[in-house]
Amino acid sequence: MMRTPVPTPVPTPALTPAELRLLAAAGGAAPSLHNSQPWRFVPTPDGHGLAVHADPSRGLPLADPVGAALHIAVGAAVFNLRVAAGHLGRTAAVRLLPEPAEPGLLALLDLSAPARVRLPFGRDLRPAVAARRSSREPFAQRDVPEAVLGELLTAAAEEGVVVAALEEAGVRRVLALTVEAERRCEDDPARVAESRAWLRPPGECTDGIPYEALGSLDRDARVPMRRYAGRPPYGPGSATAPGGPPAPPVGPERRFEALPQLCTLTTPGDGPLDWLRAGQALERVWLLATVHGVRLTVWHQALEWPDLRWALRDPADGPAHVQLVLRIGYGPPGAATPRRPVEETLG
Repeated sequence: MMRTPVPTPVPTPALTPAELRLLAAAGGAAPSLHNSQPWRFVPTPDGHGLAVHADPSRGLPLADPVGAALHIAVGAAVFNLRVAAGHLGRTAAVRLLPEPAEPGLLALLDLSAPARVRLPFGRDLRPAVAARRSSREPFAQRDVPEAVLGELLTAAAEEGVVVAALEEAGVRRVLALTVEAERRCEDDPARVAESRAWLRPPGECTDGIPYEALGSLDRDARVPMRRYAGRPPYGPGSATAPGGPPAPPVGPERRFEALPQLCTLTTPGDGPLDWLRAGQALERVWLLATVHGVRLTVWHQALEWPDLRWALRDPADGPAHVQLVLRIGYGPPGAATPRRPVEETLG
């Protein structure tokens, strides 16, 4: 009996300039600490892929001395590229840390194969790439339903990362650690200067945190939202010279949720590969949450102090490493943050 030959998949054509721009714009829409956007996208010589490089000049030496947050940001950008590749009818074959001799090359994406399924992540996540926001505003006094929460946790697990929803005792422990971390950050002039360097006054900007995105503060001091400009009053030299940008505003005080709904994002290891996977999981969860109308705030303060970071983990979880704390809930979407033009990140 003669067997019917299996047709060989037809490779997709080389990426066009328009497709490369679409991919870079999607990657550049990823979240990053202080909206530093520490990435660069380089087309591969064969025209069928992208190399994703770190931009160490956009690192934060005090808040992120080992570069974990930088790798997480690049990992989030890689996930956005995977989503955008599907929109272009392509499958993204990803190699993380492909060249040991080139540590700045964090990922290599081969987009030569056509897409195998229409929705590789279960839902259409592409509209959420542009709609995703960090919400630094109060959330409603209602929890995210178990069904939605379960979908978010499953999405992280499919990226090899654990997102765990905390019970009340865990929430109170993480709250206390984050409050302590915020106090330390506010008492450290060098750290305050580093975060303030990424604040942007009204007007045109392409990175950093614009004043309108700073959000509100909890008037009951229960939910420790980050004070990027430090504790007011800002002291001598804070008022800018005539013609310079105005001093950062003090966020309005509003009543936040009595007990926030928190999750931890953890990895089994704590190296560059784990951080890149954590970033992909973060963005997959965040885009899926956006589809469901769920808002997120990333809390990084306690990750910036080794003793507090170690205390974030639940001893019952074993030797897991907490990479991020996520506050989730229902509320306003948060203000948009600026993005670097594609001409700066592509090529």
